[in-house]
Amino acid sequence: MDIEGPTIDAAKERDKFTAYALLRITLGTNIAMHGISRLIAGPNAFASKLTTQFARAPLPPVLVQLFGQSLPWVECLFGLLLLLGLRTRAAIVGGALLMLVLTFGSSLIQDWQAASTQLLYAAVYAALLFLLRFNGWSIDALLQRRK
Repeated sequence: MDIEGPTIDAAKERDKFTAYALLRITLGTNIAMHGISRLIAGPNAFASKLTTQFARAPLPPVLVQLFGQSLPWVECLFGLLLLLGLRTRAAIVGGALLMLVLTFGSSLIQDWQAASTQLLYAAVYAALLFLLRFNGWSIDALLQRRK
């Protein structure tokens, strides 16, 4: 009989939860800081920069301006939800869809470096969604245990 079996299994399970939490929190910090830094600089300043960047894109400038003003708030929301592990699935799906929209925009203006970076973010979101069962260290898990 293997006396250490359950201890090793429990440690492996903790490691899975830890790895998931670290990836979720790191992505949440990154995304939240994108939004926070843009809010500190001023959403209008970011939106104006984006409008200039997309001047030759086949998009109405007013649409780009509105997107630029709302993006920092959306990034803050998704980032904070990921940091806390609250409504994690919705934050992951929302973040992945946001990456789809950003990739579309980057491709319109042929900014392939930005599109490549957004593809990396999309892969991290996909991994988090695929491994969501390991979201044990989160407010979602705490709320589930209380039910």
